[in-house]
Amino acid sequence: MTDDARAKRTQTLATAAKAKSQAKTAAAEKAIRTLVKRGEPITFQAVQREASVSHAFLYNHPDLRGRIERLRSQARPVPAPTPPTDEQSTLVLALTGQITRLKKQHREEVQALRDALEQAHGENLDLRRELARRGGDAPLPQARAIGPC
Repeated sequence: MTDDARAKRTQTLATAAKAKSQAKTAAAEKAIRTLVKRGEPITFQAVQREASVSHAFLYNHPDLRGRIERLRSQARPVPAPTPPTDEQSTLVLALTGQITRLKKQHREEVQALRDALEQAHGENLDLRRELARRGGDAPLPQARAIGPC
């Protein structure tokens, strides 16, 4: 292949790629106008769907990307956060205090139950040993440690 033929092919491919890019750009711009006319939210996904182009194409074209981001932010104004009222603050503090007290009460009850269970296991073991000493045929259990719940 001659250098002249290779240069001609390269030029043809470059021209085709440029035409394809321009067609996609025009399709994306038309999609944006259509979405605006319909009153639909302008998002990258909506434009991509309407224009049949990829997300990467939209993100890689600064003009299209900026326009979509600008229109998207106009459509969704960011609401200013409302400061909590005194009543809400009081309610939050009251509920937080109540939760703290309930957690402490729960921990104390669980610990009391664990202590009682440990004592019952000890008494049970003592009774089995006494039964075995008196000649009963009940097998002695292996002592087990009580793990956390």
